[in-house]
Amino acid sequence: MQFTELIAPARAYVDRQSNADPLPNLTVLQTTEVSEFDAVVYKPVVCLVLQGGKETTIGDQSVTLRAGSALRVSHDLPVQSKIVSASANEPYLALIVSLEHGVLRSLYEQIGSVSDELTSLRSLSAGPAAPAVIETIGRYLSLMNSPLEAEVLGPSILREIHFRLLMSPIGGMLRSLLSIDSHASRVARAIMHIKRDFHQNLSIQELAQLAGMSQSSFHGHFKQVTGTTPLQYQKALRLIAARDLLRAGRHSVAAASFEVGYESPTHFSRDYQRKFGTAPSRESAVVLEPA
Repeated sequence: MQFTELIAPARAYVDRQSNADPLPNLTVLQTTEVSEFDAVVYKPVVCLVLQGGKETTIGDQSVTLRAGSALRVSHDLPVQSKIVSASANEPYLALIVSLEHGVLRSLYEQIGSVSDELTSLRSLSAGPAAPAVIETIGRYLSLMNSPLEAEVLGPSILREIHFRLLMSPIGGMLRSLLSIDSHASRVARAIMHIKRDFHQNLSIQELAQLAGMSQSSFHGHFKQVTGTTPLQYQKALRLIAARDLLRAGRHSVAAASFEVGYESPTHFSRDYQRKFGTAPSRESAVVLEPA
């Protein structure tokens, strides 16, 4: 199966998403306009681009996706992403399948012996979509017109998608996650802690102990996996969360900065301007502090 064969059913899925129950773990993104860089948090996914193009960056890692490319994200990542190719005649169109670590781990006994060069293990990886991945995602998408088949066959096809992705050229980091003692798994444990307590002051020593590494080893492996440092990772989470608070219209700039863990609204505003290219006051509908 060619990836172009999925364009028509993907568009059909977009048209019916608001009128029918979506397939679990599947999202179809379609847009006709290019965009500027926007900061978002990616969950573990595989993204198959059918039309258009997209650029995604975190730290020193950057990938550009074109039609026929697949992006694999293995860890929760605060990234910057933008649509670089889209139009009314040929919109950006992508199939996004959410990945589950529990399903990946359930495959350990079958493929746990597969190993990879450590230098190839990055949280973001992209390349031409493997034919087996395209074909399996296509079969899953075809279930959209049959709720019964989706209920009965869907879970097994989702499991197959995980397997096909694990064995694909961009599956190296996912294969590493199969082992609970791997550097990828240890960094994942630290990431969970940072996400939960991002508004608190971080202790690199505590994170390193949680990961079962020395501080220097933890810092190096964290950056190798995520492309950024623990403190940079935390700052990105704080700023994205603050932007959401400001856009909700219930927080002033100072209140949002304190809510996400900043001690100085001035420092917060400077970091916000640097990351998003606009002052936080432009995002907030709240001008005055509450009495």
